[in-house]
Amino acid sequence: MAIDQAQTRNIAKLAALTVDTQQEEHLTQELNAILDLVKQIQNIDTVSVAPLSHPLEIQQVMRADQVTETDQHSVFQRLAAKVEADLYLVPRVMT
Repeated sequence: MAIDQAQTRNIAKLAALTVDTQQEEHLTQELNAILDLVKQIQNIDTVSVAPLSHPLEIQQVMRADQVTETDQHSVFQRLAAKVEADLYLVPRVMT
């Protein structure tokens, strides 16, 4: 599937790019080269290739789930302007 200069001009317009005639010819050649590469990739037989979630054989290293901070709930509750039943009371925003 090759594209012509009119299609390149339309693509440039859609991308909001200003392209002169010389650039238009060059871009048309580059876009056609890209499309040729895509066509080559589409022709590769991948039936026997297993899908990958990651290209490297790695595992997620997980740290131990340990508490590293002290409980400061009561300190924060004392600092709050209004508290009721361990909940922070804030002014109503929507009516």
